[in-house]
Amino acid sequence: MKQKKSASILKKFLLFNLTVFSVLGLFTIIYLEAIQPNLVKERTINHKVIISNTTDNFERLSIDYSKEGIRTFLLSARFLFQSLDRVQFYDLSGNLIGDTNILDLDQSVFSRSEFIIEETLDGESITPEIQEKREEEEKDNVKIIILNQYVDEPITLAETIKNNFFVSTLSKVKIDNKDIGFIVVSEQANDIVIAVKERKAFIIRTMIAVAIVILIFSMFLNKYILKPIGLLVKFSDAIKKKSNQNIDIKKIFARDDEIGKLTLSIDEMTKDLQQRTNRAETFSNDLAHEIRNPLASLKSASELLDKTTKKIESEKLLKIINHDVERIERLITDYSQMLKDEASLSREKMNKVNLIEIINSVVEDFKLDLINQNKQIEILVVDKINSKSGHHIFGISNRLEQVIANLLDNSISFSQNNQTIEITLEETSNNVLMSIKDEGPGFSETSPQKIFKRFYSNRPKSFGKHSGLGLNIVKNIVELHKGTIAASNRLNTKGAQVEVLLPKYS
Repeated sequence: MKQKKSASILKKFLLFNLTVFSVLGLFTIIYLEAIQPNLVKERTINHKVIISNTTDNFERLSIDYSKEGIRTFLLSARFLFQSLDRVQFYDLSGNLIGDTNILDLDQSVFSRSEFIIEETLDGESITPEIQEKREEEEKDNVKIIILNQYVDEPITLAETIKNNFFVSTLSKVKIDNKDIGFIVVSEQANDIVIAVKERKAFIIRTMIAVAIVILIFSMFLNKYILKPIGLLVKFSDAIKKKSNQNIDIKKIFARDDEIGKLTLSIDEMTKDLQQRTNRAETFSNDLAHEIRNPLASLKSASELLDKTTKKIESEKLLKIINHDVERIERLITDYSQMLKDEASLSREKMNKVNLIEIINSVVEDFKLDLINQNKQIEILVVDKINSKSGHHIFGISNRLEQVIANLLDNSISFSQNNQTIEITLEETSNNVLMSIKDEGPGFSETSPQKIFKRFYSNRPKSFGKHSGLGLNIVKNIVELHKGTIAASNRLNTKGAQVEVLLPKYS
């Protein structure tokens, strides 16, 4: 099955930000489109208040809705329109009957500015001819609206004239619930356009700044996080595929951060897994070899047993068969136990332990066993460490007990009655040295370190009781504790010795 190609974190990160940007951009467009209508609406509300006040004053003052009456009203109630640029009155037919622009009055009372606007925002001059023409066009437009489009509700008109933005409100004038005409109030609202432009510019600048920040962060993320992680992935894949590809991750080791620690941890874990894999492969091959020999012997014995008729020969063959079965059973049992031990070793937690207390506990158990077996073997414990702190190491108590027990069992199996086994504990600057010495025949091998190999055994008389895994397990446990183990023959005397060097607790 073809593995699906996955997207990198950087691509996902950029895609996520692009999506967020798109959504924010959509909402921004909607927001910007709504700014101007909302601001215009605010002006329209103010216009409606002015129109309402104007209608109230018409009723209160009993104004005649005619050219002369409107002129008189404008003279007496000019204060109502001080926030506006222009006010127009139309009759029901759409004819203009009053206009502050053509009223023979000071225009400053109808305008927020002190002077009549004579230039557009871009500086273009407005001549009287242009102004007159524009006013005629406005009259015609208002008349069309009154006659064709107006219903009962006020109408808001927003338009740009020669680069100037105007907001106007057209509404009916009612007195005593009777329609008498129309009023149009207008004001220049360039501030609305400016406000919209400023908000647009601010949003654009903000989005550009955010985009630059995200880009810089993406570059940082890619260089300092994603590339090292990608290198670790390639490194792991190369190990998984047993590739010869040389991937250098030493530079990442030097980093004093989480990535560096992660890299170091992965490297250590990888090396440990490689060692475990190599050990498993070697052990599987050794186990197959060790089982093959007793199986061949078992097969031959069973074939001969089927053919022989003599009782003595049959008994000999049965002993051989039982011996081989015991051997195979022991191999399988010890193999299974060893695998369990190695798995549990990786999970067990190390603590501060007192080595002399562990030694004394194991020795007492063995002394009781020797008494029960009527073996005259003496076990001595010689403590040459003066300080209490020197007895402490960083380790797993039950595993250290296993080490001492296996070494003692090995020494006892080669010792005769009335012989002595000595366990000596010494201290160096950084380590604790434990030596186990016996008075047996010593090692016949030219290289005593062979005894720590898997399935190695030089005990032919008890072949079925020993699989040759005990001392190999001891070696693995010692190495787990960052220690070393060595075997040798004793100098100037008969016997063998095994030395275990373990780091002191610090």
